[in-house]
Amino acid sequence: MLSILIPIYNYNAYPLVLELHKQCIDCGIDFEIIAIDDASTQHNSENNSVQFLTNCSFVELLENIGRSKIRNLLASKANYDWLLYLDCDTFPKNSDFISNYIKHINLSTKKVFFGGIVYTKEKPANNQLLRWIFGQKREAIAVSERKKNPYKNTFVSNILIKKTLFDIFPFDEKITKYGYEDFAFIQTLKQENIEIEHIENPIFHLNLETSALFLSKTKTALETLLFISKTNSKIEFESKIIKTHKMLCDLKINLLISKLFQKQQLRLEHHLTSEKPTLLAFDCYKIGYFCYLNSK
Repeated sequence: MLSILIPIYNYNAYPLVLELHKQCIDCGIDFEIIAIDDASTQHNSENNSVQFLTNCSFVELLENIGRSKIRNLLASKANYDWLLYLDCDTFPKNSDFISNYIKHINLSTKKVFFGGIVYTKEKPANNQLLRWIFGQKREAIAVSERKKNPYKNTFVSNILIKKTLFDIFPFDEKITKYGYEDFAFIQTLKQENIEIEHIENPIFHLNLETSALFLSKTKTALETLLFISKTNSKIEFESKIIKTHKMLCDLKINLLISKLFQKQQLRLEHHLTSEKPTLLAFDCYKIGYFCYLNSK
């Protein structure tokens, strides 16, 4: 019936596994929960307790293999027909999270489902505001809005997919650095005309990194996007950043934007790590950095 797959990195996933385990038991379904730690730099001993729960396993890798490979590795170990991918720093909003997915499996002919993401309303510490604001505005999207643009508004942090389909279209293991591996995966589904059914079955995103760390990861993700754009032509027509960069190139102002970014980078970073970061400034930062990467 259901294989729940959880990649772990520097986080205590045991409370998540415990809740999912309870819900699966209550549903009376055949299930397994597979958690793999991708060589975390901050060991959390509680994750070892996962393996002592029935139908659960936990493995620690000795070497970090990256976000694409670990998801493919998890799928290769799965024994059931449906794969439910959950990020380790999430938690079901509702106690009927698993039963809700099972209901949709039984009622629909679709092979991919996305349940949505939400964030707590409680404002985090000032040094974590950028990630929280970004999540609230760009990820926590109502199901009615998600359905209008189903591929753009799907994230692999809470996705249910038929194993036979995933085996045909796994994650691209050429993407080894952080970022956009989920984007590439979703775009592959779009290119293959595989529908994604959006439902109301959200998880909380719990782990809010500092604004400085989020900026650093964003830069790495944009470097990954540049790599994808040079190796996968399908992405060029779907990525907003790549399309914006192409427009700036057509206007012959991409090098100007790159130079402006270099001059204003520290000021932008100061603003984005402040108590009042704005998404407009964040968007400017991203396109500026991407122009800079392309000018090197």
